[in-house]
Amino acid sequence: MTQNHPMNVVLLDLDGTLTQSHFGIIACVVKAFEELGMPVPDDAELHRFIGPAIQESMARNGVPADRLDEAVTIYRRYYADENVFDDPNNPGHLVPGRLYNRVYDGIPEQLAALRKAGYYLAVATCKPEYQAVPICDHFHLTDMVDGIYGASRDNSRLDKDQVIRYAFERIGFDAAAGDRALMVGDRWTDADGAAACGLDCLGCGWGYSEPGELKQHGCYRIIDHVDELTDAVKQYFAQ
Repeated sequence: MTQNHPMNVVLLDLDGTLTQSHFGIIACVVKAFEELGMPVPDDAELHRFIGPAIQESMARNGVPADRLDEAVTIYRRYYADENVFDDPNNPGHLVPGRLYNRVYDGIPEQLAALRKAGYYLAVATCKPEYQAVPICDHFHLTDMVDGIYGASRDNSRLDKDQVIRYAFERIGFDAAAGDRALMVGDRWTDADGAAACGLDCLGCGWGYSEPGELKQHGCYRIIDHVDELTDAVKQYFAQ
């Protein structure tokens, strides 16, 4: 992909940053553990599924290695294919887990302001790309950003640093040409992934981080409200 350089790239996490997605993720995790015949994790642990790769979270919660593929397959069936959850945006209409979800208030306005200011906006998520794209399409986010990059279907690209490097490759990011980038996210995975790629991370306090998590993992700044996003990004790139 050919780009004009230098460019300023804003990498945006999806779950907990652009969308309030815990409804569907947690419901699908519960379904998976029930079908596996395993105890469902407690509420605090269920919320920790939001952010990391699903394989990592399943393993952390006691799913044995020889059943991980089965667990992920069940989860993804409910998340992508089974219309069993009541749509919070259209009550009475059943949707798969990925659409049991909503865009945070104010996000469309912030994305519009960032694009108007000339930033290249790229969704960078640990969610598999084949799942992330339909979600962004459904919630009209696709038209608000310049690219959507996620994990691979075959699990060869799982972690946030891998997704960031993949996004840079697809974008044609060139630091030597003066290109700069900032990760924007709500979990330790975003902060650690950014650090592994030599980037700073702007922490989003409205998402799913636990108390102190974003600071502990090195976010250079944490904002608590969606309407702070554009100004925070502008201040960062003005440095």
